[in-house]
Amino acid sequence: MLSWLIHIIIDAAVLLIAAKMFPKVELKGWKTALVVALLIGVLSFFLSWILTAVLNIATLGIFYFLGLGFITRIIAYAIIIELADKLSTGFKTHGFMPSLWLAIIIAVVGSLVDWIIL
Repeated sequence: MLSWLIHIIIDAAVLLIAAKMFPKVELKGWKTALVVALLIGVLSFFLSWILTAVLNIATLGIFYFLGLGFITRIIAYAIIIELADKLSTGFKTHGFMPSLWLAIIIAVVGSLVDWIIL
């Protein structure tokens, strides 16, 4: 439970920093960042495996068999970020590419946090 809470807080910080760095990402403030990070976490929990499976089927498992399965997971995570964009009011990404970059950054930072915690 504590590691999940740490991930939500760190994801919110990453969202805030990314909103400052990328002109196509809009975020109102820290409270909105926490809500969006929580929303991304919940959507990821419920939808990530479905989206990854659909993307693996759509690409005939090419990325999976080549050992590049993380690419489909990143794209699934970008789709989840797009869904969070539609479901929240204070968070906006203009286009799919900012969501893809956010997904990459959050995945890298999340992996580093997991490595440090474990």
